[in-house]
Amino acid sequence: MRYPQGGGLTSERQQFREELRLQAAERFTRGEASSVIAKDLRVSVRSVQRWRQAWDEGGPRALRSQGPVSLPRLSEKQFTQLEAELAKGPAAHGWEDQRWTLSRVKTVIGRRFHLTYTIQGVRKLLVRNGWSCQVPARRAMERNDDAVAGWVKEVWPCAEGSRWPVAPGSSSRTKRASP
Repeated sequence: MRYPQGGGLTSERQQFREELRLQAAERFTRGEASSVIAKDLRVSVRSVQRWRQAWDEGGPRALRSQGPVSLPRLSEKQFTQLEAELAKGPAAHGWEDQRWTLSRVKTVIGRRFHLTYTIQGVRKLLVRNGWSCQVPARRAMERNDDAVAGWVKEVWPCAEGSRWPVAPGSSSRTKRASP
């Protein structure tokens, strides 16, 4: 994941980046070259060029942080309610099997909170809040693990047979009997 909280910069990192841009603005007034500024501030030349263009158009105010790109659509309280709904299982919401898919979670969010999310938006929401993709193990309900372990230990070695020849081999690529 690119950022620690799943999207956007932390407030400390936003402030650090803003300070970099404002330092660059001071150097723009002195007429320094973009490549020199980029090297000193340890950023790309293209970033300094974009900052210079914004500074030319709007002054130092244009280099201030705009804040987060977007606020989460579900609050912490609503996400806690969503987790409680997911803990009930898919059967409680009308699905026959016990698998949560992104489209099912999207449906639950729509029914419960009257919000529409895209499938990728649901994935990002879940990942941002510590959820991960889980693939169910495909095992029969009737499976007896003790019987399987016994079969693997006792029957399989006999059925498999030996992989290596019993007679000693030769490293030569020709047959022994050839002249």
